[in-house]
Amino acid sequence: MLQIEQVIARLITRYPSIPPADIDNTVRNMHKRFVNGRVRDFVPLLVEKAARRHITESVSPSAVPAALPPAG
Repeated sequence: MLQIEQVIARLITRYPSIPPADIDNTVRNMHKRFVNGRVRDFVPLLVEKAARRHITESVSPSAVPAALPPAG
């Protein structure tokens, strides 16, 4: 599915210190959770959010990009 490939590409760019194979594996595992959902239009979005959360929770803080400071 092209949208899942795009999710993988975005996360590889967002988390350059994490091996691309790990990101690919994470996204594909998350996709398996949602693939049979009723509302399929949102599957890529749900997969990306779940994968980001999993990556953020499972890696050291130095591997995750810092959040932008609040505007002000």
